Amino acid sequence: MNVQSSIESRLADLEPVYLEVVNESHMHSVPANSETHFRVTVVSERFNGQLPVARHRLVNGLLAEELAGGVHALALHTRTPDEWFDQGGAIPESPQCMGGSKAAD
Repeated sequence: MNVQSSIESRLADLEPVYLEVVNESHMHSVPANSETHFRVTVVSERFNGQLPVARHRLVNGLLAEELAGGVHALALHTRTPDEWFDQGGAIPESPQCMGGSKAAD
C-alpha cells in the first residue's frame, strides 16, 4: 500500500464527511515519485468541541506510523461539518517550497 492510501485508510477512523489527501511532494526538493509531503483536509463530527491543536494531535496520533516512516510534512486542514459548510468547502493552497535547492538567496 502506498503512503497516500495508508493515510486515507487510517483517517477513515474519523468517519469523515469529507476527506482529501493530496501528495504535494512534487512541489519540494525530493526525488521523483516521493511520498513525503501531504496536504490533508478532513471534515469530521469528531472535531466538534475541539480546538485546532487537539484536532491536529488526533490526526498525528492516527498517522504516527507514517510520520515515523518518511512523511516529512503534513499540511492539516481539520474542520467540523459546520465549519466546512460555513467556509464553502474552501481551504488555502499550500505555498511553494522555499527549502533545499529552491531557496532564495
